[in-house]
Amino acid sequence: MNPRNSPTIRRRRLGAELRRYRDAAGVTIDVVAERLGCSPSKVSRIETGHTSATPRDVKDMLDVYGINGVESEELVQISREARQKGWWHPFSPVLTGAYVGLEAAARSIRAYEQQVIPGLLQTDKYAIAMIRAARLGDSDREIEQRVRVRMARQALLIQDDPIDLQVVLDEAVVSRPVGGDEVMRDQLLRLIEATRLPNVTLQILPFAAGAHAGMDGTFAILDFPDAEDPNVVFAENATGGLFLEKSDELRKYDSIFETIRSSALSPEESRDMIVLLAEEPLWKLRPRVSGST
Repeated sequence: MNPRNSPTIRRRRLGAELRRYRDAAGVTIDVVAERLGCSPSKVSRIETGHTSATPRDVKDMLDVYGINGVESEELVQISREARQKGWWHPFSPVLTGAYVGLEAAARSIRAYEQQVIPGLLQTDKYAIAMIRAARLGDSDREIEQRVRVRMARQALLIQDDPIDLQVVLDEAVVSRPVGGDEVMRDQLLRLIEATRLPNVTLQILPFAAGAHAGMDGTFAILDFPDAEDPNVVFAENATGGLFLEKSDELRKYDSIFETIRSSALSPEESRDMIVLLAEEPLWKLRPRVSGST
């Protein structure tokens, strides 16, 4: 499957079109649910792209809206494509939300990270150490699956049509020795390698910048190649994350990212800083402070 035709993005596009036709027809969700013999919440989930719709459901919905012919056939075909399984489907038990499917379809990602290296740039050992520390309830099998899918996602950076990745890392990300000295040094070297890719831009937001526009939290802005697929912001949290799609929300996060990026070190300065940290880790120079009182 072409990753740009991710079933997640097809499902999202289908839902948006169905919602547009329903609004144009002046039909309520309750009316549609009654005609389909389902709950209003199912119709709502279909329209937001959170639930797959069968071709029969789509045909029935379009009949309610008075849509037939070529327009109907095209959306029914999209519904078939949206029900295909992405490469990540076997890992569904350890994935939360639709992020991986949206990421697979994105043209570019602009991300700000406060605490950890982004998954697309992690080494396997760093990922293991991070997941083991952050997800205390995960079994060894679950951790293994999370790491496998994370490593598989990294193909997006080197495929024939690679994703464009712009990342701003808070200095804390490269100053915290996740997994210990050796694991962290290898991770820093991995970042240095990534900066050599023409489609990766990496910047460090130094502590010296003080208070800044991104202090509310980590986020990623996903841009898609097709104008029919509006951009989306993913604000991550401990239970998965929140997808933001309203135009005012997108404008706000665009502004936040540009402000953070302009406050960060240049890509060249950032690379030099990472090289220095790999040779002379700051965490070795700072006294250890016990967490107990």
